[in-house]
Amino acid sequence: MRQLNRFGLSAFMNFSRVSHLRSNSMPLEACAQWRDVIEQAVERQNTTPGMYYGGAVLQHLVGAKLDCALGKGHLVHNSFSAADAPGARPGDFFLGDTAIHVTTSPGEAVIERCRENLNDGYRPILVTLQHGLTVAEGLANNVGLGDRIDIFEIEQFVALNLYEIGKFAADGRKVAVTDMVDRYNEIVDEVETDPSLKIELRR
Repeated sequence: MRQLNRFGLSAFMNFSRVSHLRSNSMPLEACAQWRDVIEQAVERQNTTPGMYYGGAVLQHLVGAKLDCALGKGHLVHNSFSAADAPGARPGDFFLGDTAIHVTTSPGEAVIERCRENLNDGYRPILVTLQHGLTVAEGLANNVGLGDRIDIFEIEQFVALNLYEIGKFAADGRKVAVTDMVDRYNEIVDEVETDPSLKIELRR
């Protein structure tokens, strides 16, 4: 199992009809635990052409994090294939005057969506993977939007909030992680048809 040592939990992606993903027991920091789960999804995506596990996991982790921070009912969850469809919603998630875009591979298209958000009076936030952070910042700077788009790396975006919800205490973090994974799995049940996207916790 891949250990979530800081929270006293371990997790792995629960892919149906295939072997569970395994790993060593090396302790992971708070941010690395989520990177580990995302990497498992990306690895599975690389061996399953046409399936976008990485993007789906990223989107629903952000959705679960927001629900845990704000409470259920403040945002609409959509399947990965439907979220942020052209001409539909301002972003993958919309809260107040803020449009949140979640992507594993930032490109010119998502930056253009952010420009449209700004033109419509919304504040765009872009959440991506660690390696996508520099790419997104460069693309935003290239079109003069570097100081108008808030760009976050997914692991920090999620982990810091869990520390806060857990009141920076070990027991509190364990509860916060469990609650977030439970909410993530509920979202998968609600909007996706592939149960293999779920995360399983092992104590």
